[in-house]
Amino acid sequence: MADYYEILGVDKNATKDEIKSAFRKMARQWHPDINKAPEAEAKFKELGKAYETLMDDDKRATYDRFGEDGLQNAGFNTQGPFANGFGDLEEIFNSFFGGGFGFGGSRNRDPNAPERGDDLRLDIEIEFEEAAFGITREVKIDHLEICESCKGSGAKEGTKPQPCPHCNGRGSIQQTTRTVLGQFTQIVACPHCHGKGTIITEPCQVCKGHGKKEVEKKLEVKIPAGVDTGSKMRLSHEGDAGNNGGVSGDLYIVIHVKPSKYYKRDGINVYTKLEISPAQAVLGDTVSVKTLDGDKDITIPAGIQTGEVVKIKNAGIPNLSRPSMRGEHIVVVTVKTPSHISNEEKALYQKLYNIQLERQSKSSVKERIKEVFK
Repeated sequence: MADYYEILGVDKNATKDEIKSAFRKMARQWHPDINKAPEAEAKFKELGKAYETLMDDDKRATYDRFGEDGLQNAGFNTQGPFANGFGDLEEIFNSFFGGGFGFGGSRNRDPNAPERGDDLRLDIEIEFEEAAFGITREVKIDHLEICESCKGSGAKEGTKPQPCPHCNGRGSIQQTTRTVLGQFTQIVACPHCHGKGTIITEPCQVCKGHGKKEVEKKLEVKIPAGVDTGSKMRLSHEGDAGNNGGVSGDLYIVIHVKPSKYYKRDGINVYTKLEISPAQAVLGDTVSVKTLDGDKDITIPAGIQTGEVVKIKNAGIPNLSRPSMRGEHIVVVTVKTPSHISNEEKALYQKLYNIQLERQSKSSVKERIKEVFK
């Protein structure tokens, strides 16, 4: 047998307010328009049965004593309010609770109150070096601005919005709804003027009655040093214009950095590769490498191996929050073995190889002598 308290997730001593709150929460979770799970419809219908029973004092008392069978034996309808289907979640909330609990709360918004404009997003692609040191870039955006002709009213110049004849300028009307839980009368936004209380009889010819129009605007954007792909910048009040005197939204700029063929970035450090010859690896050398600040000489220590690195301090990417601090330029060394050599080079390599063999042979003799006299 179904446990209505368990279905709603409330205690058996729960108050009606607690049951209402639990139903609103669970209904949002299991309404089939929101939850596409196969069992959502059945669970939503169970919620309706549980809510309808526990909110009725007589039904609840009978259920607490005799359970669901007791309700049926007492002649109560146990099919629940959604036995023959269900509607929009907001309509359900408004009919059950008499309004004021609309999905998302949009029913309570005053359409004449100042409303902030929409935020906009602009993606900018820059070069690797531009990201490292920053750049000022001119950009163009299309955004909504208040129509200068009608000053945002939407009405033709020389006219003004007129009181709505359907709601007499109030912006709202009374609506009565009959549900399984009884008859509810609620105040709803006038569908003709959408709650504003006024209608436009002669629309502005410039903005077509919208009160705003799309305008292209140029901006100088200063991109700071150290940005990386995904970095965001906010330009306040550069988005779309607001409604009813509300402030404009913001413009968010998202940075995309082109990959470099030469540098690899890791945080504020940059990596490059350097190939050296076996002779340079054995003897060491001073070589010039390309850095973000231009060519610089670095010292290759004698005996360096493939995969070892040489670091150049303060030659990496500036720290975005502290531009005076920079990362390191890390040079990853690879010892490249030549594939084609001259006869002279071959003779020299052979001589070197023979020396190494002789050294290894002497080392082996010394080791055997040590073993004998242990």
